[in-house]
Parts: sequence; C-alpha cells; structure tokens
Amino acid sequence: MLVHTNMKDEKSIFCECLYFSANSLARNLTKLAEEAFAPTGLAPSYAFTLMVVNRNPGVTPSEIAREMHMTPSTITRFLDKLESKGYIIRASDGKKSLIQPTEKSLSKNEELSSAWTQVFEGYNKTLGAEFSYRLATEIYNASESLK
Repeated sequence: MLVHTNMKDEKSIFCECLYFSANSLARNLTKLAEEAFAPTGLAPSYAFTLMVVNRNPGVTPSEIAREMHMTPSTITRFLDKLESKGYIIRASDGKKSLIQPTEKSLSKNEELSSAWTQVFEGYNKTLGAEFSYRLATEIYNASESLK
C-alpha cells in the first residue's frame, strides 16, 4: 500500500542513485555555466571548444574530442557552427584537418577566461573550494573508470 507523504519535506527517493544525482548536479552546473557564458554569446560547450583551439592553434578535431571527452562527431558539429560564425578556420594537412583560431576568436580569450572563472567561483562559493576540488577529481576518476 502506498502512503501519501509530503514530498516537499523529503529527499528524492532517487538521491542515493549515482545516475540521478550526477545528472541533477550536471543540470545545476549547466545552469551556472550558461549564465556565466551568456555575455560571450556562446554556449559553454562552444566556449570550451574555442578555448582549446585558441590555446592550441593547428589542433585536430580528434585532439579536441580527447581534451573535452566528447565524440569526434559532436566536436565536428561544434566546429561547423564556430566556423560559420567566423571563429575558426579549417586547414588541410594531408588527411588531417587542422583548426586555427581567427582574430575574432583570439579577441574573446579574456572574456572566455572571465566566464570560466565565474563558473569556478560560483560553485566554489557554494560548495567550498576544497570540496569542489575533491568532488571534481572523484567524478573525473569515476568517469574514467566507467569508460
């Protein structure tokens, strides 16, 4: 028999499920990141892609995918959009595609860095710097183990 309880006063029945909790955390962090990166005109994933390209002119899409832990097809879609907005140029080197930042992209470095710092400071302020670091490390290690 199901007993009706006041759901507002209780934790979710899923709170001990890693899948549920990780996704809940991801949604909250995504909201924080979207707010921080909004002034750049770029969604966080595009901004991080641009930061990789700006730091590594001539990087390949495969290298970006490895750095960002995403599939090459997802990175290709990101690069298509960034190219259409004038942030990157693709150059060929035999079979390889090399991604070069444009001046427009490089001129965003400070703004992108500032947004990234805002995300970092946002969750550190709420969670504490030490806990945030430990949590990020543990989540990363768990993700690597589940691959």
